[in-house]
Amino acid sequence: MERILTLSGGTGGARFLRGLKASAPESKITVIGNTGDDITLHGLRVCPDLDTVMYTLGGVINEENGWGRANESFNTKTELGGYGIGPDWFGLGDRDLATHLVRTEMLNAGYSLTDVTLALTKRWDLGVELLPMCDERVETHIRITDEEGTRFIHFQEWWIRLGAKTVAEQIVALNVENSHPDKRVLEAIAEADLIILPPSNPIVSIGIILQVPGILTALQNAAAPIIGVSPIIASAPVRGMADKCLESVGVEVSANGVGRHYGARSEGGILDGWLVDSADDTTAIPGIQVRSLNLLMSDSSTTEAIARAALSLGQSMRKPR
Repeated sequence: MERILTLSGGTGGARFLRGLKASAPESKITVIGNTGDDITLHGLRVCPDLDTVMYTLGGVINEENGWGRANESFNTKTELGGYGIGPDWFGLGDRDLATHLVRTEMLNAGYSLTDVTLALTKRWDLGVELLPMCDERVETHIRITDEEGTRFIHFQEWWIRLGAKTVAEQIVALNVENSHPDKRVLEAIAEADLIILPPSNPIVSIGIILQVPGILTALQNAAAPIIGVSPIIASAPVRGMADKCLESVGVEVSANGVGRHYGARSEGGILDGWLVDSADDTTAIPGIQVRSLNLLMSDSSTTEAIARAALSLGQSMRKPR
């Protein structure tokens, strides 16, 4: 059985994974999920990217939003607002609340986030193993300057309340230096036959995962080829505001810019192969094999074609163990 490892953020990564499952039904797929977006609201630990992957592969995602549960209601949010309790810019749906209640209860009982995530996903029969990047609390915060002065705010507040319209002067992953991956994460990297970076945000999704001590080194030393899928098409992100994140760290908003940011594994980076959209420049990046195709995940057939292209490129680069 082929073993495929992916690193994933939320919506883009989750949709790619759906295509990957369909394209490699006999493979064992392990997903390392970003937890830098995690936030505590109303005493509950919320893991947006883990939940988006779980709900998408579990078939209960709100397809229009790309996050949250389908057929959701927000009665609890409305009632909290009646008491004057916020934040009003981040709403937890009534169905979604059950996930956060169970997660928080288990965490408070002493279970690790990895064990909690594996327990939660059993309900949905995902067809993949979903592992958080670490068990410690790591939160991405953004330094901004506005009428209130210069300060750090949670990534979710910058992304959702401010719509990423305020310049991100600095992006930091709080406590990441004190985090470590579960042994199952490192084992999955070492045992993988192919590693894929889906079209997730390269700075605040994939980039945060790579900051967890031990993960970057494990990837660079992995026997499997590492293939990336560009989240940028024609110099713009397909969803979200990855362009604002790239600009904040001085990375060109283009497929080649992100490819160079990840870097060739032969040059100390992490990529062996790179998929870009047919509308983008396919100029070779030294040390990385570049292939082009339609990367707009507009429907299931297109998404599966992208996954198959990643599989094909990776298989062509695989070396005998």
